[in-house]
Amino acid sequence: MNLHVQWVTLLWMLVSGGIMGVAFDSYRVVSGQLRFPRWSVHALDLVYWAAASVFVFRMLYLSNQGQLRFYVFLGLFLGIWIYFLFLSVITERFVVMLMVVTRRIYAFMVRLFQLLILAPIRILWKGIKLVFGFAWVVLLFLGRITLLPIWRILRWMFMPFLRRLHIPEVASKLKARAIGLWNRWFTKN
Repeated sequence: MNLHVQWVTLLWMLVSGGIMGVAFDSYRVVSGQLRFPRWSVHALDLVYWAAASVFVFRMLYLSNQGQLRFYVFLGLFLGIWIYFLFLSVITERFVVMLMVVTRRIYAFMVRLFQLLILAPIRILWKGIKLVFGFAWVVLLFLGRITLLPIWRILRWMFMPFLRRLHIPEVASKLKARAIGLWNRWFTKN
């Protein structure tokens, strides 16, 4: 392996260490803001380290066909150290600001959905209920005005026939029997 490949590998490991630092700080801030359950933090840590290992070994394979030397570890350590020395606070603030912006956009979208979709549906539903309620009242009123006189005329016309058939007497007897059965079965003596 020539000197050029070694310097390129060292540079890639410096960059990989910085990227690992950015990913770790971002993950740490997001997990702190979202307050994941305690048990899931350990699983997410494991996922982070597995992804970081795959990333570093992929970068190592691309830069020098996967040869592991001392300067690889030196490059990773220096990259992480330089990142935490100079860029960690900036990354944390940026991620917090990004989360605040994301929350505000989410709240805005929810509010917009409520105003543009739910509010018209509610107003339309209330309008439909009002129209049907008004139509029901009008129908009842018209029914009372028109059907009550017709009912009285029909009753007046058919009452002699009903009296000859003794239907009112039969109806009153059936009613008395039903009341007697009800009292016997469902009331306490």
